[in-house]
Amino acid sequence: MAVEQLKTVTNTPGLADLSALELRQRLYDGALSAVELTRTCLQRIADGEAVVQAWATLDEAYALNQAERLDAYRQTGRPLGPLHGLPVGIKDIIDTQDLPTENGCPLDAGRQPEDDAWLVARLRAAGAVIPGKTVTTECAYLAPAKTCNPHDPAHTPGGSSSGSAAAVASGMVPLAIGTQTGGSVIRPASYCGVVGFKPTFGLIPRSGVLRTSRHLDTIGTFGRTIEDAALLADVLAGHDQADPDTRPGPAPRILETTLTDPPVTPRLAFIKTPAWSAIDADCAEGFAELAEALGDNCDEVELPTIFREGAAAHRRIMLAEIAHNLRHYYDRAGDTLAGETRRAIEEGRQISAVDYLAACDWREPLYAGLGEVLDRYDAIITPATAGEAPAGLGSTGSAAFNVLWSFLGVPAITLPLLNGANGLPIGVQLVGRRHADGQLLRTARWLVNSLGT
Repeated sequence: MAVEQLKTVTNTPGLADLSALELRQRLYDGALSAVELTRTCLQRIADGEAVVQAWATLDEAYALNQAERLDAYRQTGRPLGPLHGLPVGIKDIIDTQDLPTENGCPLDAGRQPEDDAWLVARLRAAGAVIPGKTVTTECAYLAPAKTCNPHDPAHTPGGSSSGSAAAVASGMVPLAIGTQTGGSVIRPASYCGVVGFKPTFGLIPRSGVLRTSRHLDTIGTFGRTIEDAALLADVLAGHDQADPDTRPGPAPRILETTLTDPPVTPRLAFIKTPAWSAIDADCAEGFAELAEALGDNCDEVELPTIFREGAAAHRRIMLAEIAHNLRHYYDRAGDTLAGETRRAIEEGRQISAVDYLAACDWREPLYAGLGEVLDRYDAIITPATAGEAPAGLGSTGSAAFNVLWSFLGVPAITLPLLNGANGLPIGVQLVGRRHADGQLLRTARWLVNSLGT
């Protein structure tokens, strides 16, 4: 398919472009069947996949079989699950017992897990349709995969959750799941022009998901709207004894909170972060205009210089844990790994235990300092990326505007509110307090409504 044909497909509104909440209501009302929606999504995939290449595995018959069973279930009159009939893309580092999970790695070609990941079991129980697995970079690190940016295939879609972001952006599925260790949800969502949500660390269990860094890996969601991202996160949040970083407690009611109005007009702290020196001119100009439009509801706040330690601490933890968790790939056939993956493992092996533990010690003091800001403001507003998606497919872009928030384990969401000089989307990132995910998304919804976008 030519690029112009792809633009026609992705810019033509239709059933596949409705929000997940709109589609869910139609499915609930009986105005839409799961089979009809699944066929529509499969047609959108057929129209755009030759260029976008968002899918590692796609099984049309399998998807339609799920949809048929869901339609038959609806005829029984029993209660429907919160995702009934909605197709969901799943990043290919998340185990599925009836679809391959290859981790974007040639050493795992043909790998077939025996069990579903915890979150996949939750998806099935909620009534989701799983058409296949979305593309990931190798072992969810930096080596670019085959996926292209739906807005311009000559530009990167970001990574590592490249397929998930691109699939939602091109209308192939209304919802998708990714993971973030550095910037792997927020960055591709920004580049592809969709909503990407990285919840509080530990909100969604990771059992059955490729581990790269226990202290950083976080499950995230993609959707066309804030409410869609909230819906999926709501379904997936929970406690799993097999994941020691989750905790028991009441349901977080993320979607319910998101849909409420703030009790008072939110105030935002515009923080440039230590990565600001890498900002593109058009992104900086866009944020200046955004801050001006928000007026008295937004103040520029400067973080203490000590926050510069966050990126270095994040890198030490990430690389040391990657070296540990991916060592079996390296020891078995390191020469077959992409250079980015191989070098990460080699660098991680050189980090001393003392330096690793010292890096871990930075997290809580820095979070305490951030708490002083969040005591005065409802959320932080900051770039999701340095700018629009870079040209070329040899890199997935920089996570410089994401790593601090990943390190601190705070919730973050990116909203497609800006455009760059080339007309490509640029995300506006909001960051909140740990375990206040619903409140953050409520503030994000207020921001979108207040700007009239």
